[in-house]
Amino acid sequence: MTDNKNSKGNTELINIKDLIRGAEPADYDLEEILTEFGGGDGGGKIVPFPGVKQPVPEEEPEDEPEDAAGDSPEPASEPSAPDAPPESIAQAPAEEYDGPDEDGEDEEDPETPDPDKIIDFPEEESVLSSLVKSLSQKADDYAEHMFEESERENSEEVQRLERLIPGTDEEEEPPEPRRPLWRREPRVEPPPPDLPPQELARRYNRGLKGMRVRSLLVLALFVPACYFILLPRVPLPVLPGMDDALTLLVSTVLMACGILLGSDMLFVGLVRLCRGRVGMDTLCAFAGLFTLLDGIFLTMAAPEVGVVRLPYTAPCLLGIFYLLHGSYHKRCGMRLACRTAAASAEPEIVTLEPEMWNGRDAYCKWTGDAQGFGSQMQMDDGVQGVFRVYCPLLLLGCLLFSLLVSLGMERPDRLFWALSATCTASAALGGAVLYGRTFHKVARRLSNSGAALAGWPACAASRRGGRVLICDKDLFPTGTVVLNGVKIFGDLPTERVIAYTATLMRASGSGLEKLFHDLLRAQGGLMRNASDVIAHEGGGVSATIRGDQVLVGSASFMKLMEVALPSGLHVKNAVFCAIEGELAGIFALNYSLPDAVFPAMTLLLQERIGPVLATRDFNLIPSMLQQRFRLAADRMDFPPVERRWELSDPDQPHGNKLVAVLCREGMTPLSEAVVGAKRLRWATRLGAVIMCIGSTVGLLLAYYLTSLDAATSLSPLNLLIYLLLWLAPIWFLSGWAHRF
Repeated sequence: MTDNKNSKGNTELINIKDLIRGAEPADYDLEEILTEFGGGDGGGKIVPFPGVKQPVPEEEPEDEPEDAAGDSPEPASEPSAPDAPPESIAQAPAEEYDGPDEDGEDEEDPETPDPDKIIDFPEEESVLSSLVKSLSQKADDYAEHMFEESERENSEEVQRLERLIPGTDEEEEPPEPRRPLWRREPRVEPPPPDLPPQELARRYNRGLKGMRVRSLLVLALFVPACYFILLPRVPLPVLPGMDDALTLLVSTVLMACGILLGSDMLFVGLVRLCRGRVGMDTLCAFAGLFTLLDGIFLTMAAPEVGVVRLPYTAPCLLGIFYLLHGSYHKRCGMRLACRTAAASAEPEIVTLEPEMWNGRDAYCKWTGDAQGFGSQMQMDDGVQGVFRVYCPLLLLGCLLFSLLVSLGMERPDRLFWALSATCTASAALGGAVLYGRTFHKVARRLSNSGAALAGWPACAASRRGGRVLICDKDLFPTGTVVLNGVKIFGDLPTERVIAYTATLMRASGSGLEKLFHDLLRAQGGLMRNASDVIAHEGGGVSATIRGDQVLVGSASFMKLMEVALPSGLHVKNAVFCAIEGELAGIFALNYSLPDAVFPAMTLLLQERIGPVLATRDFNLIPSMLQQRFRLAADRMDFPPVERRWELSDPDQPHGNKLVAVLCREGMTPLSEAVVGAKRLRWATRLGAVIMCIGSTVGLLLAYYLTSLDAATSLSPLNLLIYLLLWLAPIWFLSGWAHRF
């Protein structure tokens, strides 16, 4: 048996030699020959040939060929075919058997070959062995060259050329534009903590009385300072023993007392300077300090050179007074707004929704908590935002011009005078009182209506607000619609008709829901479950309730749905109910428009804020509002019924631009909150521009007159008059904003 097997192996070897004799060197390799004649892959290395698709090897060759032309190194490290382990020619394991082959013959179960039964090649290198090794090595070299070519395809040069050729397969993302080195990204400050309105109200209430008393004391110090600057121009009685040196000393002492009384506000201005947030309070603080130093310098030099001028005590004291007065008004307004927001347990909020109607932002009213109100109240107002950019330039100009007219002209004795004059002329009086007084007056007006603005962000957001959504309860709050009578038709129970009607009112979200709910409770009925609720453009709602097709709507809707109505029916406003195509009930209603609705709608139209009727009550249509209540319905937007339902959906997500918090229902709080925010923003922005112009002109005039040494023209009285002239328009704007 063994001899037969050996002879069989020799026969196979002779057949292999006959097959490969005369073959081209690049057609076959050892692995293919062994695989064809029962050797299997045995985990050996598969060498891909050109033109033949082969699986990509898992690992790339460790050693690349040194010669690009294909000259391979000596295959000394690769084992020869005769020395291969027995596993290289063993058959596949038993678990890889997939069943019978295509001919239907089952293969014999492979067994582990006996080493004695394996035919070993002769140890000496024969012609066949050398030929097979040569073919295998050349194939390996060729495969390595193929890998090199695939790697070169992704070279930098090829990638650069591909970027220049349009229509490449992969679309690359455009590179990010380089930011100039001189332009820094703006530092985003974290928002203040969202404290409850009650806590904020208590915080703003602390120290209000003391601030008011100190402001009045500063005003009391302003009176004698104003007397000293008026004495040379106005024939006033002269106090006994009052000479020029004593007048100068008293003016300096008054300035020191004013700085002490307003030390908290002046210190805040200096802290803002350290934080890079220069404001008008910073200029006011420098004006007071330089005026005090100028007064001390004049007092010490008066015995030698005589008194030639007075320090700017009166203008600086008036500036400190308005700084305290403006801060007092601002804190009072914020306290009042916080108290109003905390007055209701379930307040309504007004938000500004971006591009909600016809691509324009719209004010919307929702029921929910005032999240973000406390954070917005603590943010900087619009005046501080403008002054933060402009006041550093003013302060730099004051320092530069003062150095030019003093050290630049070799007059160091002018330094304190120039600094005091430029800083006092730049510190506009209205800058400290503009937002505080205006916000306090608007907050007081809105508090009487039951609304509270959410700080300056609410006013800033009003710039894009061009529409406001009007719902059922805005026009007709609870109690303004009453039931005049009920008529039931057919043999249906009254409780059933009322229950069906009340169920559809609840499903539609109409403003009449509470009215019919109270009617149903009076009858002792219960709500039903409605399915397939559909709102129709004709002015009604349809649904399926307990297998019955129910229609609820106006008279025109019933005619549209071919429901027969009684002849001679004369009902102005009513709700009709039909069950299975037959009229089941009529509910006569009486609408009473509140007296405040017409002025509120007129106010919105005057401020160019268009109302959008997002009503769900099918009786509230523009023709009804115009005929019965003389509202300008032609200037209102009336969307389709699906869009109205979408706009008035209370469950839809709303934005985070909080405008106001409402404690009362109706049109008055909503309209006054929207108009108040818009007016406050307009007055603040315009006043800030006026103050910037006045401060710039004052700085230039002070520089010009100090360079000419014109102390008479730049007297404290003239400077005071100049500051009061620029204060007049600010005072007018703060009083105009709440008069609507």
